[in-house]
Amino acid sequence: MTDDVDARRAELRDNLSVVRARIDAAVATAGRPRDSVTLVAVTKTYPVSDVELLAELGVTHVGESRVQEAASKFEALGTRGDLTWHLIGQLQRNKITAASTWADVVESVDRPALVTPLAAAAAARDRRLDVLVQIDLADVEQPGRGGAWPSDVPALAAMVAAEPSLRLAGVMAVAPLGADPAAAFERLAAIHSDLLADFPDATVRSAGMSGDLEAAVAAGATHVRVGTAILGSRAPVRYGA
Repeated sequence: MTDDVDARRAELRDNLSVVRARIDAAVATAGRPRDSVTLVAVTKTYPVSDVELLAELGVTHVGESRVQEAASKFEALGTRGDLTWHLIGQLQRNKITAASTWADVVESVDRPALVTPLAAAAAARDRRLDVLVQIDLADVEQPGRGGAWPSDVPALAAMVAAEPSLRLAGVMAVAPLGADPAAAFERLAAIHSDLLADFPDATVRSAGMSGDLEAAVAAGATHVRVGTAILGSRAPVRYGA
């Protein structure tokens, strides 16, 4: 067992080194400070042991898509205070209460119906959650992706900002399938710029994944969400919904 843990630690360390080097290069090319980009390691469907190893290797932000899976990992780790937990998957109303127990950042608020119950759940636990408005950058709806239409973003952001138990932290988006990610992230930058005029503290721009993080950094992303390039493509552990 020890040999397996050591091998996995070495694999994650090597993968992290490659990803961090990619971010370093992208930041340098963009002429930005290195500390202007935060790495969120996406650990969905991977075991809690991987989260522990990543934390040992200096990862401080982890992303999860499935609420119950993340809750079980959070509980297993004893709510350790050195990790910031991001909910990056689509949020269902019936999962809001559970999500509010572990998520520090909810990156996937994309419709008004989520705002009031999320605020109520956070308030009930005396918590203040960071919220990102997820934006749909596709020209046509892509099932499973989620996101508010750009025209709906100002009103949705205002709803979030009006809730005392929520903090409008910024925006999130995924490059549309089959689209040029650079163009998509430039569009996100423009939408975010407009939002910052009204909400200057909403500075987070979460964009970019394993395959397109360089384009996201070039367009001003402050957070990149990287899973496969760190965790690999081995058969993951499956959890309940």
